[in-house]
Amino acid sequence: MPVLDTALFPAPPRRASGCTSKSKAAIVLAHFGTTAPSGLKSVTAISEAVRRAYPDAETRVTFTSNIVRAVWRGRRAEARKWLDQGVPKEILAVKNIIQTLGDLSEDGYRDIIVQASHIAYMEECRDLENYVRAIGSIETTQAKWRPFNRVVLGRPALGGPDNQYDYHEDVVRAAAALAPDAAAAAAMGAALLYMGHGNKNQSSGIYALTEKIMRERYPHTKVHIGVIEGRPSLDEAIAAMREEGVNKVYLKPFLVTAGGHAKNDMAGDGKDSWLSVLTGHGFTVWPVLEGLGENPEFARIFVEHIGDAAASQGMAL
Repeated sequence: MPVLDTALFPAPPRRASGCTSKSKAAIVLAHFGTTAPSGLKSVTAISEAVRRAYPDAETRVTFTSNIVRAVWRGRRAEARKWLDQGVPKEILAVKNIIQTLGDLSEDGYRDIIVQASHIAYMEECRDLENYVRAIGSIETTQAKWRPFNRVVLGRPALGGPDNQYDYHEDVVRAAAALAPDAAAAAAMGAALLYMGHGNKNQSSGIYALTEKIMRERYPHTKVHIGVIEGRPSLDEAIAAMREEGVNKVYLKPFLVTAGGHAKNDMAGDGKDSWLSVLTGHGFTVWPVLEGLGENPEFARIFVEHIGDAAASQGMAL
């Protein structure tokens, strides 16, 4: 795994340190984003959890996907239509990370925590890290004109790739938050199958570790995690469930938001959707269109990671 700048995924502070900064602080919640209004439930739930936990800090939302932002930009021409459907104004006006940080600088915020709402440290999170590092490194001839004092990146749900935090502990924490899913599947006498995104070019080992820890924690539930890109694949999950004698499947997205991937790739009517493939193999399937961010305990993980990042830098939230 690559080694990160410790200023981005900082180490926990020593207990002896009691110094906190009085600089104006802000939190940026960096989501991949979704174009599906129903998928915004997770975005809103995470925002509300963060604002409740840190009421004195300014909290703003950015979407890292250029495609998703372009869709919302086009929808502004019919703003009233989307607002009437319950889409928050901040989503309709969502900006990229550079614009969001620029606005915060103009508004006088000098200490910034950018919290990645990604599941794992993969392509999107790595790109976000590069933006944060670049903007945080800006120097000026006179220090007082620097746009920011500190810009720090909070690690994703299943941890970062460095050893400043034990990612095993982050996975255990995430597994604990998923107790309701394991209980629901067990009550149905079904296996719990999650659909993650994955990445063709990066290891998906973090998914295998999460599956292992969940199986240990919930021994009465057969837990499987497959991904759209890379491994473990749906075919591998099907083979494993057949071997276990599974015939019922509780199917959920292992994604923060239940957007297009959940609606189409997981539970869509197309012949290649996970629902169609599983049904074609003879499984009885209960698909649930609910992002992990809608689970209050899972949303709490991002609140905790913000607190870790702030405390390690002596930022007052």
